[in-house]
Amino acid sequence: MPATSAFVERAGRWFLESGIQEPDGGVARYYLASKQQNLPVSTEITGYAASTHAYLYRITGEAVYLETARRTAHFLTRAAWNTELETFPFELAAASPGYFFDCGIIVRGLLAVWRLTGEPELLEKAAACGRSMARDYLTPDGIHPVISLPERIPWPYEKRWSREPGCWQLKSAMAWRALAKATGEAEFLQHWERVLRMALDNHEQFLPGSEEPEKVMDRLHAYSYFMEALLSEAGRQECDSALGVAMGRTSRYLREIAPCFARSDVYGQLLRVRIYAAALGVSSLAEAEAMEEADAIAGFQYESSDRRLDGGFCFGRKPAGLLPFANPVSTGFCVQALEMWRQFKHGAFSPDLEVLI
Repeated sequence: MPATSAFVERAGRWFLESGIQEPDGGVARYYLASKQQNLPVSTEITGYAASTHAYLYRITGEAVYLETARRTAHFLTRAAWNTELETFPFELAAASPGYFFDCGIIVRGLLAVWRLTGEPELLEKAAACGRSMARDYLTPDGIHPVISLPERIPWPYEKRWSREPGCWQLKSAMAWRALAKATGEAEFLQHWERVLRMALDNHEQFLPGSEEPEKVMDRLHAYSYFMEALLSEAGRQECDSALGVAMGRTSRYLREIAPCFARSDVYGQLLRVRIYAAALGVSSLAEAEAMEEADAIAGFQYESSDRRLDGGFCFGRKPAGLLPFANPVSTGFCVQALEMWRQFKHGAFSPDLEVLI
């Protein structure tokens, strides 16, 4: 079996050469092809990129990915980290709010690089952020999605998934689970268990959540975060049961809505969950569906003479064609899904959840 696929080579080159990442390590939210410009650097997306570079290094062994992963992590710990507030704001702008979800993704990115380099500052900042996540966002009844900074006042909830508490936040709470393992601090595991319980109690109300198909597709992306996090508790009966239900619902809605609007990240997230669930013994693999999803994912990778696009994965597709967004998160999810699918078919997949982007 070849070391990696052409999908990996081209996506890796896009991350390194497209300009989506600034020289200081910060990563733009996405490249908007219609205007030929990057959006501003996002701390969350930079966290995802740290995890992605760490994964690319693991599967290729190419030093450039380790070097880039370290530079990405250092941007987070040295430029993005707010020492006074002990948190990672949404952006570097002075008036930027704080997001619970973003903080968890950043922590997981720092830990992905720390496992490779052992640099104390990465674990120290990750643990400090994990503590501030509990202090600033966790309540007896749920998690505030967004707070104002520096006041730490919760933003009013809105009837859209990213601005109200829900099961999707469990993906970010995985940071606490990982920190418990890395630091030995039992309090982190207690936070994880609280959020897991809340997510299991409310996940069945999350879908469809709207009568508009495009909004349901967006919610499938968020619901997939819940599925990914459940993999952490494989073998726990209530979690395995919930995951089976969630995979079935996600697959059905995805196929119903995809003809009018399909998100590449939803395909990538669902395929990754299928592969992990099968490898962990949670469920058997629905091979026909997995093959269909892998084929769909491959169709989202840009082929272009423009280096800002070529090799990256598009955010989504409508009947008129691909949407003009080359997206770092979509690229990370999709290339990992395709590589894991290749490994799974060759009997070489190892269900290590620490590498899940």
